[in-house]
Amino acid sequence: MNNFKHLSSIVLLGVLTVGTAQAQTAANFPNKPVRFIAPFPPGGSTDTLARLVSLRLSEMWGQQVVVENRGGAGGTIGVELAARAAPDGYTIVMGHVGTFGFNPTLYPKLPYDAIKDFAPITILATVPNGMAVHPSLPVKTARDFVALARAKPGELLYASGGSGSASHLAGEYFRLLTKINMVHVPYKGTGPAMISMISGQTTMTITGMVALMPHVKSNRLKLLGVATMKRLAILQDVPTINESGVPGYDANQWYGVLTQAAVPRDIVAKLHADIVKVLARPDIKERLAADGAEPVANTPEQFTAHIKSEIVRWAPVVKASGAKPD
Repeated sequence: MNNFKHLSSIVLLGVLTVGTAQAQTAANFPNKPVRFIAPFPPGGSTDTLARLVSLRLSEMWGQQVVVENRGGAGGTIGVELAARAAPDGYTIVMGHVGTFGFNPTLYPKLPYDAIKDFAPITILATVPNGMAVHPSLPVKTARDFVALARAKPGELLYASGGSGSASHLAGEYFRLLTKINMVHVPYKGTGPAMISMISGQTTMTITGMVALMPHVKSNRLKLLGVATMKRLAILQDVPTINESGVPGYDANQWYGVLTQAAVPRDIVAKLHADIVKVLARPDIKERLAADGAEPVANTPEQFTAHIKSEIVRWAPVVKASGAKPD
């Protein structure tokens, strides 16, 4: 009996110790470097945003936030790595419309569950897509392009950064809503797709404004509209595709931060509060606005609901496109 009491005391002490340790971890978080996985190579929007946020978090916490680029397989390698990390809040990952919106439908055997494996923290920003054509094309708006495509079924070529990429599915979404017949030409990345557009090998593309704007400013491409539901503050004279004859067309790219599903709720709350503070900084807002991006800073619950709705919204587009993972 005495042995049983002794054992019970040890178990109780262990439970209390674990509880205290968890409370201290949450209160003092972070007390060591944090790993921020960017599941794409350096230089793209995912990497750029991760580094922008990590720098400010490092300053705030007095702890280094290390961006780790783990590209490959449409972002699945890096996201799977994040999903399998220790659930202590010291590994966070940049998610976006591809890895958490397209991939659950695009990959038959996705090595992570976009809902069950993660605790969404917040969407950092939305990054608009734009619709651009070669300057020689006799169109000024998305409505004009649709009319031309109907007059020349199967003759207009649209470029993307690869099968299953954000630009591919943005084009397929446009095709489904307008019911036009145009031909997809996939390239190995946005750069080669831009070269094909500038040279006139392809006719149209819908891709990120960051990639488009240098060529629009140099008059090598013609911007027909933006793929957002409202006009961009920096391009008030450019109409949305939605208001240009394609009602409901919304093909924004979004980027957000997530951690593992089992991370304690108080640490998730700490991560959320501090990232929101970063997004509220005037210098961060100015940097995002320069690329036409808008900070979001929503709640974990809102981010979770957004991921679920994006999977549902993009599933029929992915299936109709016939896209296969590169």
